[in-house]
Amino acid sequence: MPESAPVAPHRPWNPPVWLIVTCGCVIALLSFGPRSAMGFFQAPILADTGWSFTTFGLAMAIQNLAWGIGQPVFGAIADRYGAWRMLAIGGLTYAAGLYLMGNADAPIWLHIGGGVMVGLGVAAGSFGIILSVFARHVSPENRSMVFGIGTAAGSAGMFLFAPISVGLIEHFGWSHTLIVLSAIMLIIPVLAAPLYGNSGSSPQAAAQFEQTIGEALREAFSHGSYLLLISGFFVCGFQVAFITAHFPAYINDIGIDAAYAGYALALIGFFNIFGSLASGAIGQRYSKPLFLSLIYIGRSIAITAFLILPQTPASVIVFAVAMGVLWLSTVPPTNALVAIMFGTRHLGLLGGIVFLSHQVGSFLGVYFGGYLRDIYGSFDTVWWFGMVLGLFAAIVHWPIREAPVQRGLPMPT
Repeated sequence: MPESAPVAPHRPWNPPVWLIVTCGCVIALLSFGPRSAMGFFQAPILADTGWSFTTFGLAMAIQNLAWGIGQPVFGAIADRYGAWRMLAIGGLTYAAGLYLMGNADAPIWLHIGGGVMVGLGVAAGSFGIILSVFARHVSPENRSMVFGIGTAAGSAGMFLFAPISVGLIEHFGWSHTLIVLSAIMLIIPVLAAPLYGNSGSSPQAAAQFEQTIGEALREAFSHGSYLLLISGFFVCGFQVAFITAHFPAYINDIGIDAAYAGYALALIGFFNIFGSLASGAIGQRYSKPLFLSLIYIGRSIAITAFLILPQTPASVIVFAVAMGVLWLSTVPPTNALVAIMFGTRHLGLLGGIVFLSHQVGSFLGVYFGGYLRDIYGSFDTVWWFGMVLGLFAAIVHWPIREAPVQRGLPMPT
């Protein structure tokens, strides 16, 4: 009998870098889009249900906290088993959460669907995991720029989904709009396929410094610059989540046409595209800690000017443009600093811990925004606190060292 032909060895699919970056950017766009439009659902949900600002604010605060808690856990799983699994699970969880939120007839379902499930869905498919995949497939000299591109894609999601959500709510109501957005999230598992690799399957895997998760955590938490980065990123979360969740209600409070809230959040998303791209380019050439300090100072100046100058439709637009440029421009240099300090072996985990701090800030900004609005009838206290926090963030980023940890061995890429 003739001998059977030898079986060719299995060769894993190696998608090109452009496909990895493209699919990752579209996932970032889809993941960031609906959750950035949550503020537009506040007024119609409260009008239909009679729930309080605190009830809605708590749901959004839970969402941000679940996002933050899930990020390092899912990042570590993606590091070990591959990003595509977490991205696919994230898309399905996100879709289920939006569907449950759209059918919520009691606060508990709003908190579980729009809070826990949407938060975990975003955590499993957000910047931390996507940028860690990018970091493993591009050279260190191009990392900051690619991070800027990925962040800009998320910004485009905010720009696109703000007017889409407003238009759908006006024509179909808040419940049906959330169901439509739920269906859109089912695209994410398909797009996740090219991002299947883990930290051991990237082109740079051979040069990585081998550590257990415990060793990586001990090293990171004994590093002063990493702790400063964590404390500073808390402020970013507080500021952006407060504005995302409560800006439409604030615009209504100061007597400006609610349509300007839609224009403002869309403009924030649009100008954040340019801010993120510029941030990636600037972070590639200049000091990232200094650049982060300047971003936070710029935010504090923008908030102060918006509060003390006459508040008009024009000032809302100017504020939106200024904040848009500064909105997620913190993300590329922050993630790049983590990669510089510790390499890419546990980037999903260590970047996720930094992002957890961001989401703790988001929880407090969103929750206390709604709580203090119910107590005092105004958002002003939270605005001013956010301005002061911006100055704090500028101070703590200044002494961060943009250098690898000292391990006695050459730092891996």
